[in-house]
Amino acid sequence: MIVIGIDPHKSTHTATALDPASHTELGSLRIDATTDGYTRLSNWAAQWPQHTWAVENASGLGRHLSQWLLAQHAVVVDVPATATARVRELSGSRRKNDRLDAAAAAGIAAAQGHSHPVDPEGPTTVLALLDEHRTNLTGRRTRIVNQLHALLRDLLPGGAPSRNALTAATASRILEQVRACSNVERIRVGLSRELIEEITRLDGALTRNEKQMALMLDEHGTRLREVAGIGHIIAATLVGRTGRPDRFPSAAAFASYCGTAPVQVASADFEVHRVSREGDRQLNCAIHMIATTQIRMPGSAGRSFYDRYLAAHPPASSGRTAGVRARRAAKRALKRHIAGYVWKLMLADHNRRCSKSGRESSAVA
Repeated sequence: MIVIGIDPHKSTHTATALDPASHTELGSLRIDATTDGYTRLSNWAAQWPQHTWAVENASGLGRHLSQWLLAQHAVVVDVPATATARVRELSGSRRKNDRLDAAAAAGIAAAQGHSHPVDPEGPTTVLALLDEHRTNLTGRRTRIVNQLHALLRDLLPGGAPSRNALTAATASRILEQVRACSNVERIRVGLSRELIEEITRLDGALTRNEKQMALMLDEHGTRLREVAGIGHIIAATLVGRTGRPDRFPSAAAFASYCGTAPVQVASADFEVHRVSREGDRQLNCAIHMIATTQIRMPGSAGRSFYDRYLAAHPPASSGRTAGVRARRAAKRALKRHIAGYVWKLMLADHNRRCSKSGRESSAVA
């Protein structure tokens, strides 16, 4: 089986064919990043009837080529750019060019190293797009609400309501009571009405976004919404940002990716653990919301875990600060537990879908 590595760029792609048995380069080709270039690449690779493709950064610059190859029923794996950089570093050579990067990607795939299969775009990709769009819509709405709050603050003698409680309907009722007595106030009222219309439009877009998420989650078949504290939005964030759950070798690796695993800090006889500042912060936020919701739900599995942890790790003293630290530690432990449970649930769903479609999964349970 010949492995063809791809080093993608914005305008060109470079391919290098590698024989895994002898680790010998069999040829190289540079193409334009166009459909005609893809056809030329496919015809060039046909000289090796049995071959697989290793695309560096298949979710980034190599996404279009990877999806085109999958449409041609090819086998494609994704090789992270960090892995090819590590190959260059360990090789002891300072040289770097597209051909060598493509060969490094092929070598990593041939060694079954740090690579994972690429799936055709489907519900998972749609959920990732919807989640990103919702984040953008929410950010725009927050900025507009802040602008509206500032205008109402100048129009009302006692100031405007809290920004958290300010909605389009509330702002409209407030404006009905305002009587503009000057040109400046009339301008403020006019701008406020425009912002209210924009907030109403964004609220409608957010509602439609959540409905689309619910439909895609149904199509995806995930069971995440069966977990207490997980609704359509959080489930879409977990699925969309995780991608293939089998790309993580263990629950601990997924927790580290989310930033919910504690980081060990050790030096000689000094050893402590601190909160991780790394990882995907959106996933970390989603798991934090799940933990917070479950703690507030008496009788939930999360609340039971939280209470057991506090009973097993009581505060060192009776002071208020010690109690706060104990509760924070219990919450961090619950987040780590939830991350592992969520990963195992997504992995089981992924394996079930693979078995139904007749594909093999490389997951390590």
